[in-house]
Amino acid sequence: ACAFALLVVVEGILKVPIEGSIPLFLLGAGLHLFATTSIGIFMGTIARSMPQFGLLLMLVLLPLQLLSGGVTPRESMPEFVQTVMFAAPTTHFVKMAQAILYRGAGLDVVWPQFLAIAVIGAVFFLIALARFRRTIGTMA
Repeated sequence: ACAFALLVVVEGILKVPIEGSIPLFLLGAGLHLFATTSIGIFMGTIARSMPQFGLLLMLVLLPLQLLSGGVTPRESMPEFVQTVMFAAPTTHFVKMAQAILYRGAGLDVVWPQFLAIAVIGAVFFLIALARFRRTIGTMA
């Protein structure tokens, strides 16, 4: 869907040129999906019901999206918020996507963002896995 939007809508219909590598961007988008899915699985281990998970999702995902730098510039945020948001994969994804799509950056430029997203995703995945195993262990 992301590739379709970039190629058909942005380049085809809107005639906006994309400066960077679409495969590199899609690799980053896939890595971001891993990280956000890991956060979702982690939140699923915390919530006790589906309605509780929905409320938790709103409390977590809306601030992540609004404070990532994609909606409002990070420079206009307080220093504390900027620092805290480095723990969110969305912040690194926005920085990476802007560098690749707008400025044509290659992997040699965006590898720190790729690494940060991978580490955040792995940490949340491992914590969620440990919590899930502990939950299953108490049921047996």
